Amino acid sequence: MNDFLLLLGAYAVTGTAVSAAVIRRNRTQSDYFIGNGAVGWVLSAMTYAATTYSAFMMVGLVGLSYAGGVGALYFELIYLVATVILLAVYGRRIWELARKNNLVSPTELFAHGYGRATATAGAILAGLALIPYTAVQVIGLSVILEGYGITYTSGVIFAVLVIATWTLLGGLRGVAITDAIQGVFMMILAAAALFWTGSRYGGMVLSTFPNRIWTPAFFVNLTLPWSFFALTNPQVLQRIFILKRREDLSRMIVLFAVFGLIYTVVVTVVGFSARYGTEAGLLPAIADQDRVIVAVMAQMGRALALPLALSIVFASVSTANSILLTLSSMFTRDVIRRGETSENGGSHRGGPVTMGRIVVLVLAVLVGLFALTRPDTLVELSVASSRILMVFLPLLFGLFYLRDNGPRAGLLTIIGGGVAALVLGYLFPTYSSVLTLAAVFLLFFAGRHLDHRARPTMGRDANVL
Repeated sequence: MNDFLLLLGAYAVTGTAVSAAVIRRNRTQSDYFIGNGAVGWVLSAMTYAATTYSAFMMVGLVGLSYAGGVGALYFELIYLVATVILLAVYGRRIWELARKNNLVSPTELFAHGYGRATATAGAILAGLALIPYTAVQVIGLSVILEGYGITYTSGVIFAVLVIATWTLLGGLRGVAITDAIQGVFMMILAAAALFWTGSRYGGMVLSTFPNRIWTPAFFVNLTLPWSFFALTNPQVLQRIFILKRREDLSRMIVLFAVFGLIYTVVVTVVGFSARYGTEAGLLPAIADQDRVIVAVMAQMGRALALPLALSIVFASVSTANSILLTLSSMFTRDVIRRGETSENGGSHRGGPVTMGRIVVLVLAVLVGLFALTRPDTLVELSVASSRILMVFLPLLFGLFYLRDNGPRAGLLTIIGGGVAALVLGYLFPTYSSVLTLAAVFLLFFAGRHLDHRARPTMGRDANVL
């Protein structure tokens, strides 16, 4: 435990030093939230990957692979393929809209297309969905720390302090630099874990697909919201804003795709190998799938187990940093409206950075409090958050393909869609994703109908991007 605490302390100090080194460059909200839109493609790809591949992977997906077999690999590969396609099709459009209109917050996209009230409602809904998802990162980190004698509550406190401190000091630049370092470390340690489990257990259990866990309905329900993650989750949508040049997007996508493919295969195979170890009598059966990786690390030598545990800490912190920063930009600019959209339809990127930092602190406390409840498994909690965020999909569809959008379409989709996602998730959990997707599009077109009735000339006069 002492060795691990030393590694953990060195990690916290190093990351804090990196974040503090760029603090003077965070003079405006554009600097603080999106690096003034001047980040190169390598750093952009690595922060995109580190933001996406979190504790969900090495804790949640290893456990899901152990419990359900090859369906977990299919589930995550569909996400990867869908993300690459969406970035290739819509990435340049989003970058151009953000650059043309000086956007900083992801929900500012909707302020231009649907009005400020829609942007405000979108920011609040994103907070309701992403605070639990951010808590997933803290939960995963704390589960790992428990294996080294640190209480769950102490782990939550440590995680929240590190996440808040790095975000407060470094802003996007600090987060991106630490993300890149952490992403490389995560990949190296995941590969080392793969070689160890292969040597230790000597095989894999892929199971059949579908099976008792991966029923067709369960697979679709988990996969559908994940497939639209690149467009519906603000923390990755905002990562497109940070690119310095439009031409860099293709390189960023390729590097992210390579990282994602390797990391996905490696992580799922670790779970398959652990399952084989259980069936061969080399690893005790594990009922709580979130603790599979903990049980595996307990059998490793300290030389591998300690850095692997630290890599999971890395994954948790990198994702949580990014989400807090994005949520802060949305609440600061679209709810509190410091640095808000100007009256002539354009945006300005200035405004006080202090308010953004205050919001980060408040959000970090809320994340910590939610993490202390540990309400569900990491995979299911992550997907539930993404299901709620599907409300943004028809709004983006309207921005790209329709010219006569209005505030009723925006507000009805966000408010009604958010309620529908929660109600349908409770009443019809097996089919909640499909039903939510249908509901949000129906609400969107119903809102457009109301807009047309209220203003027949909207098609000619609408302020669209």
